[in-house]
Amino acid sequence: MRLNTLKPADGAREDRKRVGRGIGSGLGKTAGRGHKGSFARSGKGKIKAGFEGGQMPMQRRLPKIGFRSKLKNDTAEVLLYQLDKLEAGEIDFAALKAAKLVPSNAKQAKIVKKGELTKKFVLKGVLATAGAKAAVEAAGGKVEE
Repeated sequence: MRLNTLKPADGAREDRKRVGRGIGSGLGKTAGRGHKGSFARSGKGKIKAGFEGGQMPMQRRLPKIGFRSKLKNDTAEVLLYQLDKLEAGEIDFAALKAAKLVPSNAKQAKIVKKGELTKKFVLKGVLATAGAKAAVEAAGGKVEE
């Protein structure tokens, strides 16, 4: 066996179709694109996702439901058990950022009741749910708006 005699197995590689090369090839005249229509035109073979031929598209036919707050992405949730890992004392938004409990793109934080709180905290300038407020106050701390 020599390198110059190597070739792929029979049937492993198909010859490419040469379209538009006369009637005898079977792919002459319209070159396999059919007659007229957007797929027969050059450069117009793509239609955008959701296009239904001019019919009102599905995403516009269906009713709009619900409300998605744009502020949701600005507010980061901090869970009570995560707070418990910090040292007791005064906690504000800057302290939460320093402890990496809040992502850098967040503009405010909200404490959510999940888990237990054993240390005494004073929360300043941080939002809190009603359950979280009760848990902080039960542990001897307080929430200041």
